[in-house]
Amino acid sequence: MTEDHDDGLVAISLDKQYPGTHAVRAVDFEVQPGEVVALLGENGAGKSTLAKMIAGVELPTRGSMTWRGQRYAPASPIAAHAAGIAMIHQELQLFPDLTVMENVLGGHLPMDKGGWVSRKEVSRQAEAALDRIGFPLRATLPVSTLSVAAQQQVEIARALARQAQLLILDEPTSALGGDETHKLFRCIRDLKEDGVAFVYVSHRLAEIAQIADRVFVMRDGQMVARHGTGQVSEDQLIAEMVGRTVTRVYPPPNEPREDVVLEVDSLSGRRFSNVSFEVHAGEVFGIAGIVGAGRTELVRAVTGIDRYVSGAVKLCGQALPKGSIQRSIQGGMVMIPEDRKRQGVIVPMTIQNNIALSSLDRLASKLGWVWPKAVTSTAVEAIRQFGVKGQARDSVRSLSGGNQQKLVLGKWLVRQPSIVVLDEPTRGIDVGARASIYELIGQLSREGVALVVVSSDLEEVLGLANRVMVLSRGVSRGILSREEATPESVMALATQ
Repeated sequence: MTEDHDDGLVAISLDKQYPGTHAVRAVDFEVQPGEVVALLGENGAGKSTLAKMIAGVELPTRGSMTWRGQRYAPASPIAAHAAGIAMIHQELQLFPDLTVMENVLGGHLPMDKGGWVSRKEVSRQAEAALDRIGFPLRATLPVSTLSVAAQQQVEIARALARQAQLLILDEPTSALGGDETHKLFRCIRDLKEDGVAFVYVSHRLAEIAQIADRVFVMRDGQMVARHGTGQVSEDQLIAEMVGRTVTRVYPPPNEPREDVVLEVDSLSGRRFSNVSFEVHAGEVFGIAGIVGAGRTELVRAVTGIDRYVSGAVKLCGQALPKGSIQRSIQGGMVMIPEDRKRQGVIVPMTIQNNIALSSLDRLASKLGWVWPKAVTSTAVEAIRQFGVKGQARDSVRSLSGGNQQKLVLGKWLVRQPSIVVLDEPTRGIDVGARASIYELIGQLSREGVALVVVSSDLEEVLGLANRVMVLSRGVSRGILSREEATPESVMALATQ
């Protein structure tokens, strides 16, 4: 702890207990005006709970806080906002049916002289907030039409529009590409000069040296390390986070087989045009490109989630009809979506029921009954096989982000698919869980399963893929072999 902390936030011996769980244990923490403090730890380490207590989302069981030299004990996020503290959550908290400007200025809509909401002024202020962080968006667009990356940009702009003096950023770049991340960092640096403080929660360790002034590391609910600089090696941070040495090792590439599992021929649709590629059994096929290149839209059309305009998709030599997710699944193709909370799991349900939903056709009897014993036994085996830290009858809500992602993988892999499409497979996941997922991808590849990996993390794509297709503005700019695919060659194509 520093001696002069009257102007910043100081937390002393913060403790948070839930029934059966001691999430945060006597943690001391501080952040000063005009600095970025990185808060690191594995999923379940307690960092999100600490951030939520600062933001008024959770109430501490014990401990105290001061903010700007005054006692600070927010009873709600509204109270925290009033004090000048805002949190941008990793899981988006927007109103999808409202426009960008209504989300950015919600609750603070400017009025005209007649007492009506001034839509012109709302639009101007919203666009100014977006321009401030370098993410221009049309303010009248409905949020439901935006990508996950664009929605996260709206979250950031909303916090800035409320003139917060302490911003808690929970995985702010998890859905952003390199260019968008650089723009966000530039914005953070500009705001630091104005005295704005930041608590920066991230699993992307390469970002820490670029943006953090100090680094705090949590493990098992406790603060285990404090660094007075952001210039700390990734290996040291990883060891402090997990309590052991873990290196970011990708599985050795498997030699693909000759048989073609997926054929995409001249596919055109929303935000992509005339894209062709094929994926072989045992191959990891990467799709790279900056945010907005059309990657997610392409794989959603390929897997039958969305309809496309023209072209053809063949699975194991058989043509797939447009927009038929059921036919895709029955044919052996499954997709792990980028937004696990909204598209991957049903949070209020149990682990076993989530797993069962993907395999009801296999768990049901000839009369259509689904036997509870079959559901439980299938779930228990999936939990064991894929390393989900939970019991079959536990709520999905109790799982960390990494374990929720393992659950999404497990619920589809129990079907033993011939091809798996993974969209941002490690978004918002800690280094330990990433290593498990990388090993699982390698294992599936060795077993002859074809895999398509879409990721904003260029190192991840290059580390996993046998070949990489680069998209730019919805067009394939080339397919590179593993030897040809370098950060420079991929970015040269991605920025065309």
